[in-house]
Amino acid sequence: MRFLAAFLVFLFHLSLLDAYSTPEEGHGPFAAALKNGGWAGVTFFFILSGFVLTWSARKDDTPHAFWGRRLAKIYPNHVVTFVLALVLYASATATWERGLPNFLLLQAWIPRDDVFFSINNPSWSLSCELVFYLLFPVLHRWALRIRAERLWWWAAASAAAIVLLPLAAQLLPAGEDFGPAHANSPLHGHSINQMWFVYIFPPTRVLDFVLGILMARIVLTGRWIGLGVLPALALSAAAYATSLWVPFLFSLNAVVVAPFALLIAASAARDEQGRPTAVGSRAWVWLGEVSFAFYLVHQTLLSFTQERLGFRDAGSPVEAVGVAVLVAVVSLALAWLLYAGVERPVMRTWSRRARARAHHRDAGPTAAQPVEPVAQRSSDEPVPTTAP
Repeated sequence: MRFLAAFLVFLFHLSLLDAYSTPEEGHGPFAAALKNGGWAGVTFFFILSGFVLTWSARKDDTPHAFWGRRLAKIYPNHVVTFVLALVLYASATATWERGLPNFLLLQAWIPRDDVFFSINNPSWSLSCELVFYLLFPVLHRWALRIRAERLWWWAAASAAAIVLLPLAAQLLPAGEDFGPAHANSPLHGHSINQMWFVYIFPPTRVLDFVLGILMARIVLTGRWIGLGVLPALALSAAAYATSLWVPFLFSLNAVVVAPFALLIAASAARDEQGRPTAVGSRAWVWLGEVSFAFYLVHQTLLSFTQERLGFRDAGSPVEAVGVAVLVAVVSLALAWLLYAGVERPVMRTWSRRARARAHHRDAGPTAAQPVEPVAQRSSDEPVPTTAP
């Protein structure tokens, strides 16, 4: 499911290119159908992140070990794609004011679109993920203390808080609107401050992460309601379709958040029962492994295709589809290189060093004792990643 969410973000960013967003060229329906795909994909990733980290938690882990693993997973990929974006297309608009927060993954804290969407656009979500990882040991310990019969109430409250965020955003000063730089985007003409508060601001996105934690606890404690994957998928699809027609701030994540949480939990419950799923084949597992890297590289290639190669008009539907497929394939190839050449080696090196440190510590006369349970190494992400 991780790759499907990442690919939804890819399609959203593809729909923003000039060649795919101009109604006069016959691409209006495509762009209209995908206009919320990016928001939905990243929301899915954020919920999934909380779910997977909780699902894979173990008692003998420590916060420092957990934080080290998460940084080792996301930051090397981020640095490589940051440099790649600068080399291929972003150098003309890069400044220290924009680039430094992006490099340090602090851009989501700054309510300026030329900062949180700077350099490699999708990396803003990693700025939120860092906050999630920092808080996870505390949030997980809190979730463990909730009585099983009350987990659904807490999950419902978290989802309700997300749904109500657009109303709270109305209390903020509207400030500037998204301008000409977003002419092809559904962001155009909407308040930057309000969108940032609902969708970018890390403290508000923690709610999605918390919902994922609670849904994992619901399944782990045997409180799942038995909703099947197909009904949950149908509910998610209907929610996404509905999001295309609601006011902008509600379209970002309010409509889809609860159905996505149910879909993730339903899929995990099915896996726990040992029942096969449509995305359990070796090919889908591979796509899931490279999905985080794919999420980070695809926007750079799309921007390079338009801004550097000059692809702004498709001569025919065949050309439009062909270019889209080519960019997707090249993005997948680069994602595999990033995964195989950076992400996996770094994670393996970190694991070896962590085991060596643990062995040395346990062999000493005053072995350190583990503290509150946190998450074990897993291949979740990003998120959405995504993102997204």
